[in-house]
Amino acid sequence: MTVDRWLRLIAGTFVFASAVLAAVHSPYWLLFTGFVGLNMAQSAVTNWCPMMMVLRKLGVPDSAAAVNQ
Repeated sequence: MTVDRWLRLIAGTFVFASAVLAAVHSPYWLLFTGFVGLNMAQSAVTNWCPMMMVLRKLGVPDSAAAVNQ
């Protein structure tokens, strides 16, 4: 999988988990959902995301062409 696919998977998992935690445990978990949403919007505008840097340092390839080699 590429950096973009991992990023979508991680963001989706965070949003889903925090929504479930808000429903089951405390509505304050929605603050985490908002943080993830703001980070996604900031990433779309600036083309910079801290999680992408982490994934690249872990060796996740940037493109599907690198995966298929």
